[in-house]
Amino acid sequence: MKLLVIGNGGREHALAWRLAQSPRVEKVFVAPGNAGTAVTEGLENLPVTNLDQLADFAEREGIAFTLVGPEAPLAAGIVDKFRARGLRIFGPTRAAAQLESSKDFAKAFMKRHGIPTADYESFTDPAAAHEYVAKKGAPIVVKADGLAAGKGVVVAMTEDAAHEAIDMMLEGHTFGNAGARVVIEDFLDGEEASFIVMVDGENILPMATSQDHKRLLDADQGPNTGGMGVYSPVPIVTEEEMATMVSIMEQSAAATAKDPFENDYRGCLYGGFMLTPEGPKVLEFNARFGDPETQVVLPRLEGDLVNIMLAVAEGRPEDIVLSWSDKWAVSVVLASEGYPGSYEKGKVILGLEEAQDLDGVIVFHAGTALNPDGELITAGGRVLN
Repeated sequence: MKLLVIGNGGREHALAWRLAQSPRVEKVFVAPGNAGTAVTEGLENLPVTNLDQLADFAEREGIAFTLVGPEAPLAAGIVDKFRARGLRIFGPTRAAAQLESSKDFAKAFMKRHGIPTADYESFTDPAAAHEYVAKKGAPIVVKADGLAAGKGVVVAMTEDAAHEAIDMMLEGHTFGNAGARVVIEDFLDGEEASFIVMVDGENILPMATSQDHKRLLDADQGPNTGGMGVYSPVPIVTEEEMATMVSIMEQSAAATAKDPFENDYRGCLYGGFMLTPEGPKVLEFNARFGDPETQVVLPRLEGDLVNIMLAVAEGRPEDIVLSWSDKWAVSVVLASEGYPGSYEKGKVILGLEEAQDLDGVIVFHAGTALNPDGELITAGGRVLN
């Protein structure tokens, strides 16, 4: 069978790499892909990003199923377009993807269904937002409502920092329309853990835990990024906390079956959890595989990922038992200088072959390209995993 993976980052390289290992797979197309997916055996880049053209390609080539990596195509309704043509695709509809594309929507969903999370309020008016911070005090968390590539969250340890974040988002329009509304929520203290499950419309298939580190610098210093490193499994998660996290994700999946998606959520639901003294609470939901979490979870997964995804897409989770390697996986992100702010592209990358020759090392490409001379160059903020 032929498969299609949408995206161009490290997550998509990892997904395509793993799917291509299935004996059932003839080829995995990656749209648009990167320099790594261009040279990995069994993969072929497809330089297309238009959703209708991607659906045309899937129809014309007889693609068995499409897997959507990033959040933007999900929020734009790629799943709706594919399903309308009878094409099998792994991911939630545009309506269901609002659990990630709108933090206000997600928080209201959690509140409505009793899913443990931080108390919050949403604002479009800067004065009202400032007044709320003055009333609540610090530490407090200010989030852009929409998609901001993992950078739209400010954990403000002082009131001044919170007021600056409000001005930056609501008046400075740093995140454009994504920051036209802000969600201000109580600060939760504890360790974070990422927990991704697959959802078949109502039931969940739990995957391994991982812990992502979002701050740019050592010791959790500096601005938030899309993620600078991650490891799996997470030893600080106790059996009791794990059971609670599974229960919360089961509760969340069951809620998507009722309101407002009517049993229509098919794909990944990623819970970002804070392990608080009162128990795990959901910081946020993502509607897809995590990045860079996927890069450490998939190498530990035993079995055929294609069989697993088909079972989820077709509503047969009972046919799958997931098993995991007892080895540890850790991924460190190599980023361009200046990230997550402005950075230069086109720097030549050296040493890749030596790194890949090291025992136990896999290099996933995130922001890479080939220049006219065939040299590997930087083409993004997060370059290699």
